[in-house]
Amino acid sequence: MPTNYNKRKIINDPVYGFIHLPFNLLYDLIEHPYFQRLRRVKQLGLSHLVYPGALHTRFHHALGAMHLMTEALEVIRYKGHEVSQDEYEGAVIAILLHDIGHGPFSHTLEHTLLNNVSHEEVSLLFMQKLNKEFDGKLSLAIEIFTGKYHKPFLHQLVSSQLDMDRLDYLKRDSFYTGVSEGVVSSKRIIKMLNVHQDELVLEEKGIYSIEKFIVARRLMYWQVYLHKTAVAAEHMLVQILKRAKYLTSIGKLEFIPQSLKLFLTKEVTLKDFHEDKTVLQQFAQLDDNDISYAIKSWQWEDDKVLSFLCQSLLNRKLFKAHIQKTRLDSSIKDVAKAKIASYFDISEQDAEYLFVEETLQNQAYKRKSDNIKLLTKEGEPQDIESIADNLNLPVLTEPVRKYFVSFPKEMQNCKDWPEFKRV
Repeated sequence: MPTNYNKRKIINDPVYGFIHLPFNLLYDLIEHPYFQRLRRVKQLGLSHLVYPGALHTRFHHALGAMHLMTEALEVIRYKGHEVSQDEYEGAVIAILLHDIGHGPFSHTLEHTLLNNVSHEEVSLLFMQKLNKEFDGKLSLAIEIFTGKYHKPFLHQLVSSQLDMDRLDYLKRDSFYTGVSEGVVSSKRIIKMLNVHQDELVLEEKGIYSIEKFIVARRLMYWQVYLHKTAVAAEHMLVQILKRAKYLTSIGKLEFIPQSLKLFLTKEVTLKDFHEDKTVLQQFAQLDDNDISYAIKSWQWEDDKVLSFLCQSLLNRKLFKAHIQKTRLDSSIKDVAKAKIASYFDISEQDAEYLFVEETLQNQAYKRKSDNIKLLTKEGEPQDIESIADNLNLPVLTEPVRKYFVSFPKEMQNCKDWPEFKRV
């Protein structure tokens, strides 16, 4: 490629309008196959089955978060705080790549394809691999991403209770789902950012924007991220992969896509990534298309459970979902599984795949070390909880738990099917 090739591209983003790449390395990272894979990973998993417009990807989100980071750093510089060019580039790269480790359908299969490996851990592995390919140019970005750099506010802009990740996904997910409750004033919040003793703070006059931000997060979780029908669909996908893994282990899965073979035949741990460098390369080939192709193929498998789950998900015959305030009684669960086994002519052990019980939790604001701090007019930072007057933050800091149950809709017409309470 010619040395004078223009890499300072302008991108037309539907949420923010025209955004730009402020330095050349960003272009090279975005063009890399690891990052391009994010075009094929949906941001909201299977939420498009509830909100048809929610087809945006992790690629969109990463670019949006990158744009907000450039704006935040410019504001911080404008207010007299030193951010060197290296630090600026490191922070922008860190937020650009913060989600590069997401697997197919984002969070849905995070602990199904891999064994107790988070997407943040995989993101770090990708960043370390890219750092070698780019001759150490990502070293500072990795320090910032892992929170090891000596200026904590740079890491807080990447990962905290008031980071560019959350600012973008709330606004972007609201835009694509059409759920207006998630709209936040990202411009106002960014303009109010400041730094005090190397910690990220918000000027006190931005308090109402932050209150709205916290409430929006609470509402978006119940209305979008934990919408009962979307959760039901995501659990169906999880059960499909679990069933496929089981059938593979006993040699009864006829079709195994090459891209999924490793992840169906082995419980892949973080140790495997470190000991076998090919594991990361195989993970880098995985995206939503692989899972969708497998599901389309598995709908014709001889196994009743796998075939039923795949056909149901493909044709949006989603499980009936109930959310309860109390945990399901074990005796009701046993009755339900027995009924499912009888109806589908399968064993009660296999009926486990067609009955899902889960705990849903929503905590809009957490009391921990990176609490959101407001910079008062006197120049002293205070926790937002001690200043907010229009927001009952103690209530929002308490986790709200609800109990989720889902099962095939056909069961509702069965005689003596248990009743499930609604919230």
